[in-house]
Parts: sequence; C-alpha cells; structure tokens
Amino acid sequence: MAPQRRSGTMPPGMPGMQPGMPGWPMPGMPAPGFPPVGGMLPQPPAPGQLPLEMSYIENILRLNRGKLARVYMTFEGRRENNTKVFEGIIEAAGRDHIILSDPETGQRYLLLMVYLDYVEFDEEIDYDYPFNDIPAVPFARS
Repeated sequence: MAPQRRSGTMPPGMPGMQPGMPGWPMPGMPAPGFPPVGGMLPQPPAPGQLPLEMSYIENILRLNRGKLARVYMTFEGRRENNTKVFEGIIEAAGRDHIILSDPETGQRYLLLMVYLDYVEFDEEIDYDYPFNDIPAVPFARS
C-alpha cells in the first residue's frame, strides 16, 4: 500500500519545490532572527554603480563600455596559433563572455572569458566603484 500524501504538500527540498535548504536563508537574505549587518537591509545599487563586493573583470569591462580595447586570449589544446589578439569596442561583458565590435569592419566577436589572458586600453581605465571614497579600516592585531 502506497503512503498517503496530503494534497498540495511535499517534503521540503524536493525538486521543483522550495529553493534552498530548509532553515537556511537564501543568498543575499538576512538570517531569520538576526538583524542584517549595519541594521539595514541590503539595497540594490543605484543605476551605474556596482555592488560593493563585485570587483570582477566583467564589471570593470562594463565600466569601460564603448572604449577601444585589445583582448589577449590563449586557446589551450591547439598546437599552433594558440594565442590571438582581438581589437574592438567593448559592447558588453558578462560573467563568462565579452562582446567586441570591430569599428572598421562592423564584425562582432563573442569571446569566452575562460580564454582571457588580459585586456589593454590606450586610454585611462575607468575603475570608479562606489566604495572608493570609504576610508580603509585599520587592521587590529591581537
């Protein structure tokens, strides 16, 4: 005889049901019963600003959207010509990709970050995060 289930309920953690682990907060959410750090709920960043903890390559590239860049990549597993330089305007950047457009030909490139070595700019790199004006907290030794 099959066990009976109550209509509309399933044990937590079943596929397609409640995300996350029961009793644990979802990422970005304060733990129940504990006030968030600083006594405030996390706020989304203002337009044009990046979250405090996200100083990643894709965010630096987004801050430099519209600039001409040279993107150096290495494609492992190839015996010859395993390095390539792409030059173009930064159109977009995501966690795993960069989109460049060649202003001379109009050709667009979707480049995977996994192959990225480094990026060169002929002009100053924009790196203006909202926390740049916050004074550093001295490290206390015990």
